[in-house]
Amino acid sequence: MVQGVSRESLAAGQERLAALLSVPGTDPARVGEDLLGVTDVLASSAGLRRALTDPSRDGAAKAGLVTQLLGSRIGSTTADFVAGLARARWSRPADLTDAVESFGVSAVLAGAEQAGRLDAVEDELFRFSRTVAGDNSLRDAFSARTAGADRKAQLVRTLLAGKAAPETVRLAVQAATAPRGQRTEAVLEGYVEAAAQRRRQLVAEVTSAAPLTQAQRDRLAAALQRLYGREIRINADVDPAVVGGLRVQVGGELIDGTVVGRLDEARRRMAG
Repeated sequence: MVQGVSRESLAAGQERLAALLSVPGTDPARVGEDLLGVTDVLASSAGLRRALTDPSRDGAAKAGLVTQLLGSRIGSTTADFVAGLARARWSRPADLTDAVESFGVSAVLAGAEQAGRLDAVEDELFRFSRTVAGDNSLRDAFSARTAGADRKAQLVRTLLAGKAAPETVRLAVQAATAPRGQRTEAVLEGYVEAAAQRRRQLVAEVTSAAPLTQAQRDRLAAALQRLYGREIRINADVDPAVVGGLRVQVGGELIDGTVVGRLDEARRRMAG
């Protein structure tokens, strides 16, 4: 579990990821694939983990190392995102790997949500985790003692062929081939919780004339949570054209408290 200074970097990374995934044209599946690939690279190289989390090393140098080593292997926007994570501070080298993996899972789940498959993915991951947990031969096949990541990946694809969403298959392959010291079923259970958490959240698209401070974001999230009775994730954007106030879109509901919105409403009333 990340803690201390890593928690702050994780929270900042979550906001940056949400902003990245909200950009029109961004493919969450591609971002997720890239981030899970970076996770595997970090997990396999203690030297790289230390280099990217060394507090005595300049942030720009660490970001440059990401570009040098990973820039040709992942998309440019994802490379920029990972470079930003390298500039941040982490309590332990392992915390960076944990964070990148969690962001990769989040991106894959965001793709499922975008495609209307999030509920199905949560259910499929849960059922597959129970299948693995209840089958000694599968537990042995996916055990860390059993070599052959390609064989494990193929086994997952064979078991889930025609029965699961592509996001379920991708995450199940990740759990089976790169459990990072955990049992495959335990990793799958973590993914189920991540899917459930995402499903329980509402996303508020917030537009303001100037960037919101963290205190303002926290107050707004608390107010919206009271209003809707569910956890709220805020995706913030800046548009000077709104002049003042906030425009908040939650699902199909628009709460327009901007100066421009109030002027438009006044004009409509005057027009009768």
